[in-house]
Amino acid sequence: HFNKYGQGKPMLIFHGLFGTGDNWTTHAKKWAEHGFCVYTIDQRNHGRSPHSEEMNYALMRDDAIDLIASENLRDVILMGHSMGGKAAMQLALTQGHLLRRLVVADIAPVAYAHDQTGHITAMRSLDLQGLSTRSEADSRLALLVEDPALRAFFLQSLDLKASPPMWRLNLDVLEAAMPQIIGWPDTKGCFEGPTLFLTGSQSTYVKPENRVTI
Repeated sequence: HFNKYGQGKPMLIFHGLFGTGDNWTTHAKKWAEHGFCVYTIDQRNHGRSPHSEEMNYALMRDDAIDLIASENLRDVILMGHSMGGKAAMQLALTQGHLLRRLVVADIAPVAYAHDQTGHITAMRSLDLQGLSTRSEADSRLALLVEDPALRAFFLQSLDLKASPPMWRLNLDVLEAAMPQIIGWPDTKGCFEGPTLFLTGSQSTYVKPENRVTI
């Protein structure tokens, strides 16, 4: 599943773990005003995209290649954040001829130890019975997740219109695939197109020692 904004040079956005393409709607609309056709994509097992029993970066790359082919896109600008950044790098390293530029936000092509299964446990433990409002969902999730910003991020993936409410995240598969998600498949190759790595000044995800690998 994807949403499309504007007309012009094609730009694809890959969201991070537990996110959706909707996380990027505000930015996509702004970029659409500046001559870009922006695709905000739900990765497999996220958002409104199909659930699958398989989850790895090669498959996320192939999903993107299928979209590029079906939309007949050329010279794509690709931006990925976190997990989406790793998927973007996989595409750039193996099918770089499809891309015009690459932007990678807050991630490096390395394996991490930041296991995220605790968040999956919290979401799975949320009592969904009788939920009808996001504020009530937030109150219940606050018993499990202290950070209000993190709760708001997770709750974007809670479908309150379903009966009963349900997570749009395939939590079981994401948990099983966590080693692949926080890992890196050590893909060989080189992307020689213009590339920008962005990282926050307090981020622990892109360190000075990662620059040689980048």
